Amino acid sequence: MFDPREKIALFIDGANLYATSRSLGFDIDYRKLLTNFQRRGYLLRAYYYTALVEDQEYSSIRPLIDWLDYNGYRVVTKPAKEFTDATGRRKIKGNMDLELAIDALELADVVDHYVIFSGDGDFRTLVEALQRRGRKVSVVSTMASQPPMISDELRRQADHFIDLQNLRLDIGRDPSERPLRRPEPAELESEDNLA
Repeated sequence: MFDPREKIALFIDGANLYATSRSLGFDIDYRKLLTNFQRRGYLLRAYYYTALVEDQEYSSIRPLIDWLDYNGYRVVTKPAKEFTDATGRRKIKGNMDLELAIDALELADVVDHYVIFSGDGDFRTLVEALQRRGRKVSVVSTMASQPPMISDELRRQADHFIDLQNLRLDIGRDPSERPLRRPEPAELESEDNLA
């Protein structure tokens, strides 16, 4: 599937990868992930995309973003949009699909093999466009969860599908190894609502 002569680029949909790994019961060790793909070919770039809530005093994702930024990843962020749904619950929305697609297309002249960490069916058109340019595309998500975290059309379009469950031993970390963190104010409020 991977040729050691290939120039590889990773495109990680942060929210999607987080949800997928959580559904499988493990966390991603991003140092191991980078090392794993460096062994498979020439790793040209590793991008990580996520939306951030800007007005929070503390965000649980901030330490990860800072670590990634200093340890071989190109982090792409934008402010998340907050809204209140019909039931009065605070919701956060931050879609990074367009940013990921533009970055991927801009590298089409230098990347041989794209690895997209997302099961979002919206990326099917991107995969097809990259393939028309003669590029190989692997998609990483899972079929092992219920429901599966990858859309059928994306899985069919990709040259290769890699089930995240099969990478668990290579790039995973058990959630019990997670460092303790203080809860965010929003989490405390939602816990109070459950009582």
